[in-house]
Amino acid sequence: MRGMTESLTVRCPSCRRAHRYTAPAYPCACGVPVAPSLDPDGTVAEVRHRAWEEEWIGVRCAACGDEGQWPRPELGCPCGTVLSLPVRDPFDTVTAVVRYLGALGHHDLHRARRGLTPGIGLTGRGVLVQIDPTGSPATARDVECLWLTAMTRSARRVLHFSLAAYPADVRARADLLHVPLFVLGPGTGPRPANAPAAALAETADGAP
Repeated sequence: MRGMTESLTVRCPSCRRAHRYTAPAYPCACGVPVAPSLDPDGTVAEVRHRAWEEEWIGVRCAACGDEGQWPRPELGCPCGTVLSLPVRDPFDTVTAVVRYLGALGHHDLHRARRGLTPGIGLTGRGVLVQIDPTGSPATARDVECLWLTAMTRSARRVLHFSLAAYPADVRARADLLHVPLFVLGPGTGPRPANAPAAALAETADGAP
């Protein structure tokens, strides 16, 4: 996470009352606040039974890469119903990206060592990839840092994937640096978000 929390409008299935829920942030050992990534397309579930192993979720720190176990997000409605909030699984996001990279000809991928911009880094022969599963918009600095890191590692191709749409200034900076930007939508493959990404997408296996 970027040290910021996410909010989600939640409707109680029992009384139909709407609530605005903000995910709590917890302190990582490195000092950066982390918070679970809420899934706006997920289903809110009523908590009827308690199981210890279901009370905790893994949340990875975008700054240092460590994963901590923190309480699963819950909301208590005034009607007495306790709601379990849906969270995104970052591994589902990574799987979607890995499949897409395979269509681009990159098959031998592994986790990049720490030091990339916030998110999950992948590297392979001549390629460096950054995946931001937090749902927070990327910044121009994120793109610049990724590009600079790729230069130090002699990566010929560098790509950025995000769950959130890219602001105009970020797309402009990425165009200048020739960094393809892709948006990951629910239930869909990566969608090009700038001209370099659109050109690259045309080279993927199965592209029209």
